[in-house]
Parts: sequence; structure tokens; C-alpha cells
Amino acid sequence: MNKSGKLHSHGNTRPFSLFEWMLAARYLRSRRKDTFISVIAALTLTGVAIGVATLIVVMSVMNGFRSELLTKILGLNGHFSAIPIETEFTDFRELVVQIENIEGVETAVAFVEGQALATGSPSALGNSAGVRVRGMDFATISKLPLLVQSVHFGGWDQWDQSNGVAIGIGLARQLGVTIGDTLTLINPNGSTTPFGTTPQIRSYPVNVIFNLGMVEFDSLFVFMPLEPAQRYFKMYEDVLRPGIDPLPIDATDEEIDAAYERIYRVSAIEIFITDPDNTDAMRERLYMEIDRPLLLTDWKQRNATFFSALQVERVVMFVILSMIVLVAAFNIISSLVMLVKDKAADIAILRTMGATRGSIMRIFFITGAAIGFLGTFIGAVFGFVLALNAEAIRVWLSDIFGIVIFPPEIFFLSALPTRIDPVEVGLVIGLSLLLTFLATLYPALRAARYDPVEALRYE
Repeated sequence: MNKSGKLHSHGNTRPFSLFEWMLAARYLRSRRKDTFISVIAALTLTGVAIGVATLIVVMSVMNGFRSELLTKILGLNGHFSAIPIETEFTDFRELVVQIENIEGVETAVAFVEGQALATGSPSALGNSAGVRVRGMDFATISKLPLLVQSVHFGGWDQWDQSNGVAIGIGLARQLGVTIGDTLTLINPNGSTTPFGTTPQIRSYPVNVIFNLGMVEFDSLFVFMPLEPAQRYFKMYEDVLRPGIDPLPIDATDEEIDAAYERIYRVSAIEIFITDPDNTDAMRERLYMEIDRPLLLTDWKQRNATFFSALQVERVVMFVILSMIVLVAAFNIISSLVMLVKDKAADIAILRTMGATRGSIMRIFFITGAAIGFLGTFIGAVFGFVLALNAEAIRVWLSDIFGIVIFPPEIFFLSALPTRIDPVEVGLVIGLSLLLTFLATLYPALRAARYDPVEALRYE
């Protein structure tokens, strides 16, 4: 301000100078006659904070769901499934070694798989469930950290010699069995007799109960050692040894065992690669370097519908929840318009003292931008806290209301996962700041266009 009482057009009135910040801060503070406007500003700030926090929490939970489901699904099923064509996988051990030597392949596992009906102890009458039985030796299981580390009861000691089974905790509860109990498997494709095919019925002790954290797997899979599974599903062929004549009908069991060689096979081979997203290039490499016909199916093809639905849901939820921030931005416009109208006399006095239109515009821009910035900052902090403690909050709310929030039977996972993506958080914060800053432009421009003469005439 110069000696005549007017503000300099330069110096103190340079863009975003101290006096502009001081006036903006003064307009943000509540005074008795401005209480209504201050309440609207506080509600607007709260709306921005809620919108930002909600976006961060929801996107983090959805990222957590996708990441956990992908980890669980690919933790057992691999990135490629290799199915034999023309000839069966009787050379599976040599083929696994060949595949693992291909560049870009992390590991390969061979297994036997089939469907069966599982029943528990006789005391649990009527308890039965359709299961997927998968046979693997311990060397193969050790390649699957998710399965090895998920043991809830029992252990994998002497797995290949145990002739027992491993079942999920969900299936154990459903059938009413625990470690040491007997699990009976019934397969309709049994022995052929003159009266038809009899079911294949075998009982196995339960040696391992695992908890993968995914309800579908914990209630569906039954694992058993490789050779018992091959015998149970008849995944073998008895071939007459070279140089031995066909045996007579009345040959003894010892003569049959000596004359025939039993050749085992597996159902499929799962291939794990180092870069799960690089399936197209790896498919070509696998076809070129594996010297036998087979059919490869990657994880994207097997789960295309499921993960596409998740992606669409994420985008739709982001757009819908962004509306909360947009509504809060419109509240900024309304509160600033009322503030400009209330401060018309102040604007006129500032203009007569030498304040430029740009200076007036910046004062009200700072006022609105401060609401947007504070709301975004508070919402981001609050969103981080909620996202990091989502599972604890879910359990607490479930206990309070006596209901199961996010039931695992519907959402597949036994816990509520969260994964905070810094890029998405940055996008949410940037979107919030952009919308709130844009919302301040119209009221700020309107304040800058105020005619001081007209404003003072009606005071």
C-alpha cells in the first residue's frame, strides 16, 4: 500500500502474495454473520474427504480381491495347462525336465486328476461332497509354495509312502473329519464285470488339512500321492514285456506280474512362467521347443470371463464413486458464489484501494482450492487408514451387528483383502484436486468482474 492508501499494482500485489493468502484465510474462518456459509464450506470439505476416502478404500479392496484371487488360482493351476494329443503323458518325468529347461519357464508340475464323491466317517451320516482329486508326489507339491505353506493340521512328512490324503478345511468341516479319520472316495468308473461296471470305492486316512484361504479350493480339492491316484483312476497300462509270448488263460499272478510291465501316465502338466502376462510369446516358444504334440491353454483363457467382469466392475465403481467428489465440487461452487455475494462490499473496497481483478480472482480461488486441498488430504489419510485395517473393521462390524459382512461363500475368500496401488491413489487425488480447483474458477471469475460502484451503491 502506498502513501495515498492505494495498493500497488506490483510488489505486494504480485500473484499469490501474502495479503491474498491472508484474505483467503480470513474468509475461511467462521464469523457470526458468516456462519451459514462456513457450515456449507465445512460440509463441502467433508464431502470431498468422504469421496476421496471411499474411492481409495473401494479401489484398494477390489485390487486386493483381484490380486488374492489371481494368487490363489495361479498358485495351484499354473499359467499354462498342457494336455496330451495323440499319445498319453507316459513320459511325463522326462517331459517335465525338458519344459523346465526352456527359457522363461519357472517350473512344471505333472499330476493326475479326476472327479469323485467323498464321504466322511460313518457317524456323519449323509455328509458327502463332490470333489476334485489331484494326485502329486511330494517333489511336485514342494514346487507349490501356496500348498506347502497352507497346512492347518498334520504335515507332509512321508507323503509318498503314506497312502493318505490332504483335504481343505472347508471340506473337513462339511464331512466332519479330522486328522486320522478315514475319507472314502467313490468313483463310478470302476472295474468291469459281466453285470456291468462297479464303482471304484477306496478309503484313505486324512493326513493333512490345509487352509488356502479360498473357499472354493478349501471345499473342493483332495490331494493324494501320485501312484495311489494313478491306481485309483486307472491311469496306467499293462504292456507285455518284449520277447515274452502271450500268457495262457490259467497263468498265475506271479507269471502275469513278471510278464507285464505297468506304465503309468498323468492327466496333464501345469507350467508356471516367470512373466504371467507374457503368455502369447511363451506359447509360441513352448510349441517350438517341446518335441511332442500337445494342447496349451493359458490362465487368461481359462479365467477370461471372471477377470473381465472384475475389471469392468472396477471401472464402473470408480466412475460411480467419482460422482461423490463431483457433487462436493458443485458444493464448492455454491458456497463460493454465496461467499462472493456476501463479500461484495469488501470486493468493492479492495478494488477502490487498487486491487486488480486478478488479485480478487486469486483470493477466491485460494479460498475454494483450500477447501478442495484440505478435503482431499483428509480423505486420503482416512482412506489409507481404512484400507490398511479393512479386515479388522469387517470383523468388528460383523461382531457388532451379528451378521457376516462379505460372506466367504459368495466372495470366495475367507478374509477381506486390500492392496493399495500408488498409481490409482495418485489418480484419485489428482482427480479430486482437478475437480475442486475447476469448481473455484466460476465463482472466482464472478468476483473479479464485480463493479465496485454497483456493489457500493446497494450497501
